[in-house]
Amino acid sequence: MTAPAPAPASASASAGRDERFPGLRRRGFLAAAGGAAGLGALALAGCSGPASTGTAPGKGDTTPRRGGRLRAAFAGGGASETLDPHLGNLFVDAARSKALFDKLADYGADLAAVPRLAEGWEPNAGLDRWTVTLRQAEFHDGKPVTAADVLYSYRRIADPAKAYRARASLEPIDLKASRATGTRTVEFVLKRPTAEFPNVLAAFGTSIVQAGATAFDREPIGSGPFRFVSFTPGRSTVLRRNDTHWDGAPHLDTLEFVVANEESARVNALLGGQIEYAHELTPATGRAHEKTGAVEIVRLRNSAMQAFAMKTDRPPFDDPRVRQAFFLIADRQELVDGALSGAGETGNDLFGKGYEYYADELPQRAQDIGRARSLLRQAGAEGLKVTLDTSAVAAGFTEAAGIFRDQAARAGVTVDVRMGSKDSYWKDILDSGTLCCYRSGAMPIESHISQRLLTDSTTNATRWQDRAFDALYRQAQSTKDRTARAALYGRMQRQLHTEGGFLVWGFGDWILGTARALRGVAREAPANTLDWARFDKVWLA
Repeated sequence: MTAPAPAPASASASAGRDERFPGLRRRGFLAAAGGAAGLGALALAGCSGPASTGTAPGKGDTTPRRGGRLRAAFAGGGASETLDPHLGNLFVDAARSKALFDKLADYGADLAAVPRLAEGWEPNAGLDRWTVTLRQAEFHDGKPVTAADVLYSYRRIADPAKAYRARASLEPIDLKASRATGTRTVEFVLKRPTAEFPNVLAAFGTSIVQAGATAFDREPIGSGPFRFVSFTPGRSTVLRRNDTHWDGAPHLDTLEFVVANEESARVNALLGGQIEYAHELTPATGRAHEKTGAVEIVRLRNSAMQAFAMKTDRPPFDDPRVRQAFFLIADRQELVDGALSGAGETGNDLFGKGYEYYADELPQRAQDIGRARSLLRQAGAEGLKVTLDTSAVAAGFTEAAGIFRDQAARAGVTVDVRMGSKDSYWKDILDSGTLCCYRSGAMPIESHISQRLLTDSTTNATRWQDRAFDALYRQAQSTKDRTARAALYGRMQRQLHTEGGFLVWGFGDWILGTARALRGVAREAPANTLDWARFDKVWLA
């Protein structure tokens, strides 16, 4: 059965999904854009207490209240932090970019593309030309957002001399041939038919900036709901309400991002009234404070993929038999129970459990130490010694490393756990080492593939390079019929399940802590989606 051609997206976010090319069908969950990293102290020297005393949640505080200063604590990236929305790789980068800038589209809670700066999009019959119409919006300096700004932003991201994260996501676009057909219309010419082009518009790192903009750390001008006030890398970013934002002015007067790399610092600051939002708490912390009533705990269920990444381009993991052995060494339930305190569920060495196109027909892999030993013998890797890079950069990483070290010992493998710097961990593991702890927030499966698994992907942590795999991806993109497209994604996932570099052992809850006075925080928004870490729609009661 052939799927009908997609219709134009609606002008409204709520109706903006093309149901004939839906996003992801989620079973109530899930899970790079990379993780939050960094070292540093909580920058609260200027804080004197809570921004609002607030009241306990109840019937009288559901009406948004204007005013106040919200302080949100995230792990950061130290002195190397930047406000360049095309360079960001951390969760704090994504949250700051969302506040300062806009994208053409973003992912809804189900990971379907929702219009943002794009008022709508419409393909031609061949799906190789898409016309995007911009809504009436303006930058913080009053200049309108135009087609020229869109083309400049995308061409900047696609610069082969730079390592902008979204470059691989924009690869389907022929940016030389694409053109402005009006002040607020862009015709994107594609290199091949692309059925799910709206996912490209929503990709992580595709914020629209003003034509000609190159510097962002001193006075960035975006079109987002907040305007720039100040930025101290590794410490604090202060923003104020943009009263002319196209989606309505935020309720808050001021938004401050503070950097606190230690979870204990975030929790203590929240309990002490120095902040109102603490990003990423551990399962143990969530349980400890869930019923005390002192703070609110928000659980985004099974929202983070947890994995070990094996570098497939170097020994010992350039031998697929060694990778297969490691798949069989892992006791996934033990890892979920021990590293995530049971707050999650087991993985099957594939990203996107519960998402559209996920190959859930593949049998769940179980630990098999005998078979793992046999594969290592066949590979001449008996008595193998490997180094596993980890860091306290993310919840469960150090615990997972210790658990897997003990599991590997049962197969005769010696795993040396090496602690990395929280300040540079995500950058360090991209190219160096052979085995590391890894995780991801939400994105469509095709975006995970484009950003992490193609030969030219800029965030290819497993160094997976297979030209035939690349060709299958391009074929899937060009396939109009959904059933046929799903079959191609299934083939790709079967290959990854057999010989890929990601040992995906679980999917954990994403846990946030908020002050009881904070209202409007989304509770069904996986990390990296539109409503996650979205501060223009929250308020202080």
